[in-house]
Amino acid sequence: MNKKDTEYFKNKLFAEKAAIEEELSSIGSRNPRSASGWEVTGNKIEVDPADENETADKMEEFEENSGIAEQLEKQLGEITNALAKIDTDKYGICEKCGEPIERERLEVNPSSRISIKHTHK
Repeated sequence: MNKKDTEYFKNKLFAEKAAIEEELSSIGSRNPRSASGWEVTGNKIEVDPADENETADKMEEFEENSGIAEQLEKQLGEITNALAKIDTDKYGICEKCGEPIERERLEVNPSSRISIKHTHK
């Protein structure tokens, strides 16, 4: 991969990282004490503890947001890993066979770690 391509994918990764962090901040906040660096926050609306339906709805929303945050944090980790590979000139190399990852795969998912031929094995 040439320097121009690497810079292109680096910019693409930073754009994805910013979008994910924005989405994470809509359901949580940064917490350096958390292993992932993010923590889902409860809704700011006051809940009447006597209203069981409202309490159940808020609990369900929190659990749903926790699942979303977990997936976003995983994606963020993959992006961080890809950016680190750029810094060490290992970006775009398949972790299974050591061959270059197809450009079309990196276009769709710039944080891909393996080539297309290894996705179904």
